[in-house]
Amino acid sequence: MSAVALGAGLVVAGCSAGPVKAGSAAIVGDQRITIATLDTEVTNLNQAVEQYKHTVQLSQEQQTQQTLTWLVRFKINDELARQAGITVSTAQAQAALAEIYAAAKSSAAAQGIPNASLDLILAANGIPPNLAEEVGRYQAINNEFVKQANGGTTPTTTAEQTATSAKLQHAQCTAAKSLDIEINPQFGRMDYSQYQVVSAPSTVFRTAGPAPTASPSGTAPAC
Repeated sequence: MSAVALGAGLVVAGCSAGPVKAGSAAIVGDQRITIATLDTEVTNLNQAVEQYKHTVQLSQEQQTQQTLTWLVRFKINDELARQAGITVSTAQAQAALAEIYAAAKSSAAAQGIPNASLDLILAANGIPPNLAEEVGRYQAINNEFVKQANGGTTPTTTAEQTATSAKLQHAQCTAAKSLDIEINPQFGRMDYSQYQVVSAPSTVFRTAGPAPTASPSGTAPAC
């Protein structure tokens, strides 16, 4: 089966009715991430995973959940930028992408993967390579927020880095909370401890006896 057909199948299989508006993989604020969009992006990721299958190993479920995770994360950071009054230029996004690529490439080389391409690194992190510009923008927003939180300069000391990191985490939490994120249960649920779409416990079958208590960890923004 071709990579395109396989990628499409991953998401089309998830089209079912639920509390989220029909045709939506997620609703983030007043914006929908449609199943059609998710379908396209999973196909893009799957093509990269197939290309680097000796290095990147993601199951079909992981590819779908990771793709949806990043589509949601991008919108959370856009809201963070709106709330903080941050705007980033294309040049800033490109510089941020180059910075994280250089660090990831160096880390990959240390693990025995020399000259890792940007596409490989993105795929390994569950990001469709065609969304590289969005990744750069995501990181540029983080960089600008941290600089703003540090009085207009990039933090250099451990104390500054710790303090600004805590402020960034709180701002992301506040942004996520304000968006009232809904994930189509067919794809899982939102884990707010990592801002990641994870598998939801099955409620269809269980053994006899008392129902297990679901862990509340990460089920709502902790801010």
